[in-house]
Amino acid sequence: MTTRSIAVLPGDGIGPEVTRAALRVLDAVAQQDGLAFEIAEYPMGGVAVHQHGDPFPAATREAVLKADAVLLGAVGDPSLDGAPRARKPETGLLALRAALGVYANLRPVAVHPALTAHSPLRPERLTGVDLVIFRELTGGLYYGEPRGNDGQAAVNTLRYTRAEVERIARLGFAAARGRRKKVLSVDKANVLETSQLWRATVIEVAREFPDVQLEHIYVDYAAMRLVSDPASIDILLTENMFGDILSDEAAVLVGSLGLLPSASLGAGAGLFEPIHGSAPTIAGQDVANPIGTILSVAMLLRHGLGLPAPAARIEAAVARALAGGARTRDIALPGETVLSTTGMTDCIVGLV
Repeated sequence: MTTRSIAVLPGDGIGPEVTRAALRVLDAVAQQDGLAFEIAEYPMGGVAVHQHGDPFPAATREAVLKADAVLLGAVGDPSLDGAPRARKPETGLLALRAALGVYANLRPVAVHPALTAHSPLRPERLTGVDLVIFRELTGGLYYGEPRGNDGQAAVNTLRYTRAEVERIARLGFAAARGRRKKVLSVDKANVLETSQLWRATVIEVAREFPDVQLEHIYVDYAAMRLVSDPASIDILLTENMFGDILSDEAAVLVGSLGLLPSASLGAGAGLFEPIHGSAPTIAGQDVANPIGTILSVAMLLRHGLGLPAPAARIEAAVARALAGGARTRDIALPGETVLSTTGMTDCIVGLV
């Protein structure tokens, strides 16, 4: 039996609670399948700043670079909002992504039939919604130099290379081949030179996938399309900042940020995390929805460790729990029974 190593970064706010929940589900499938995992926790984000003065300490960096996969809870600490940029939790997150070289962020968005009433969209708009956002993760405005703010003027640099666009585009087209064979590429090519490069490069890559339909769309219309006709989207391919915004908007389709997982992939260990933030106002209350993190563990098994069968079992258990009426407070309608973080986890563990 091969033992796989997983570096767990619980992070801030509700991060420790939801990662504990996800690890319970992982342990359940490991026992059933005879899998062995070496799991160790390391500080990351605001907690790491308070403990070590660095949101991404050297020991954490060393650990994630040695691990087979990395599970992250959440980062964000309001007490550090006024801290220098180097001490902000979000700076540590960007450094983590850069260290791992994870350039492709995958965010699947599928509406569970039992939750159509929980979305602000009309149920008929949600029928057949099953899309994946492919977001380029290590380029663009978040990493470009120069950058700065002297109090009178501020600058950020938006830069992309052809190679950066090619590698994320190829992953998106390859994924489309196994799905509905449609790629919707999002840019702002009528205004931005970086988007013009993006569009030209995506067109070139598309020639390698003649069986996949390519459509281009400006980001402003993409934002509208996500809520007006989401079922028409299969693979949504876009750059870093646009993907950041659109993927959070897509959470409205399923009814809660707490339901959505993500995988960030590159040449080495993958990074797996729910898309929600640290939610400090509810931290420690045992009310957070753990499903996004539990499904992130399923993505870790499938995409990070090449174990699709236990991943599918976790996903099926979550689907059965929701179909059976299991609800945390963020997805509960008036009159429905509300489960705690622990209660929802108990339900899913029992169904794995």
